Amino acid sequence: MERGSPSWLQAFTAMAYRQLLRFRGARSRVANAVIFPLMWLVFFGYGWSVAFNQLGPMATRMFGGLSYLEYLAPGIIVMTVFTGGFGSGLGVIWDREFGYLKEILVSPAPRSAVLLGRITGDTLATMIQGTLMALLVSLAADYTSPRGILAGLAAALVAAYASASIGTLIALSMKSPEGFHMVVNLVMMPMLFLSGAFYPLDPLPGWVKAIAYVNPLTYAVDLTRGLMYGVHTLPLALDALGLAVVTGVFTLAAVAKFSKTYIA
Repeated sequence: MERGSPSWLQAFTAMAYRQLLRFRGARSRVANAVIFPLMWLVFFGYGWSVAFNQLGPMATRMFGGLSYLEYLAPGIIVMTVFTGGFGSGLGVIWDREFGYLKEILVSPAPRSAVLLGRITGDTLATMIQGTLMALLVSLAADYTSPRGILAGLAAALVAAYASASIGTLIALSMKSPEGFHMVVNLVMMPMLFLSGAFYPLDPLPGWVKAIAYVNPLTYAVDLTRGLMYGVHTLPLALDALGLAVVTGVFTLAAVAKFSKTYIA
């Protein structure tokens, strides 16, 4: 290593700290990542809860013994961190626009440390939003287990890391914020609806379920619901493994992409 070059850990820590500082000043990002899932909870959760309550025991069996609001609650928590994590990619776009990314690329700092530090910092920032949403959702669903909330947030943490990695991977191929937002919306909405957050996946056709099980959000939602309520479609160990594997694949892809990035 050249004299004066930062170590891998120093570069990683510095980038993670920078992203946390940026988050503190990004009020619009915080508001967007909290308000969007909160709207789903209020308008979708309460609205459909009233409709499903009319079905009585049939609805309870449909959602594994839970009310619809209880079924939706873990999905709302994961949705919060997942949508918030995509903001990591937008940060890459703006760093490119203002020249900061170019400075990082020509610096002696290890690129893997830089990228993983960015993703980690954004993930931790997103978890602040996720914790706030978990408290709000728990109040709405009358959920009172601190251990369950903490376990659910642990699963959401991995989902947030996956989201930040996916957002960064997309951003490294984009030239403008407008293009990034368009691609993210095309990617994010199907991932949300094919995650089991809003309805069970079992009745869906086989080819749709095959797509759903490539989605890290599917494992995160099922794992979070299983840890909070004991209701899950897959074995929890398989949920944890699937979430870890898919997250690892996207993270390694983002690191590989960043290592080859060149800005003239």
